[in-house]
Amino acid sequence: MPLATARVVTDRPARYIKQLVSHMGHKATTDLASDGRGTITVAAGTCILTPTPDRLELTATAVDLPSLAGVQDVITRHLVRFATQEELSVAWTAPVDGAALDLTAPVVDTYLLGHHTPADDILGGLAAATREATAGAAHMQVSSDEGALLTLLTRLTGARFAVEVGVFTGYSTLCIARGLADGGRVLACDVSEEWAAIGRPYWERAGVADRIDLRIAPALDTLRALGAEPVIDIAFIDADKGTYPAYYEEIVRRLRPGGLVVLDNVFLGGRVLDPAYQEEQHLAMRHLNDLIAGDDRVDSVMLPVRDGVTIARRR
Repeated sequence: MPLATARVVTDRPARYIKQLVSHMGHKATTDLASDGRGTITVAAGTCILTPTPDRLELTATAVDLPSLAGVQDVITRHLVRFATQEELSVAWTAPVDGAALDLTAPVVDTYLLGHHTPADDILGGLAAATREATAGAAHMQVSSDEGALLTLLTRLTGARFAVEVGVFTGYSTLCIARGLADGGRVLACDVSEEWAAIGRPYWERAGVADRIDLRIAPALDTLRALGAEPVIDIAFIDADKGTYPAYYEEIVRRLRPGGLVVLDNVFLGGRVLDPAYQEEQHLAMRHLNDLIAGDDRVDSVMLPVRDGVTIARRR
């Protein structure tokens, strides 16, 4: 449970952040972002300091509870030491497990689902068929608002060639296919004919089956067979998480200028935010999230949509 936060009431948050970053830069790794946020990484872990108009918000992370306590102690001691003109109260929350984070509060979730272009009977039917056929695996299907986002992004790019890595039962495939320009097609990559078969009747009903080229094979093989030309207008990645970095690299090098790659589940249920999670998929996603943020081939934004969605545009 190595996540903890603190809200420190003060009218000098920016000043304290600058002082801490400057002072601790001699014995820790520090950074001061253009928006005023400070990041301090010590041996035990990391603390991010965010200024607001009336307080300083602290977020501490570490790989285990003793290390978290060490981060909290060093930040608290230095902060209190610098507060010569006021008495600061630094009260940390109880440690939280990343998987327990409420990424979308129920009231917000309900409001979001009620305020996008609604799914029609075909999409609704496919969602119901997925729930009935896949039981506990149904959560792998994108939500209706994320599906609407995929259709919108596909239309906005004027896409004629789309790639999808991870089809499941084909809900997102259908959303992308509906957004394609006339004559467009989506190369849909998956390894399960069984799951994809659930979506086929709905692709037919929607009149987009002829736009969908389903390839049942390892997606990396399918992507590499495309050659090296920048032919992809939009891509959606929603498959095995440990292979995300490889999928991203194969796709981004084939994106046309102005093309988009959309990545789902970049939070991994909040586990990416919690350094205690050290399995392959957690390490791979953290690495990729950092890589995209610094990738000079793209402009990117990470959105708190569902389980986290990153959109990157090829420069």
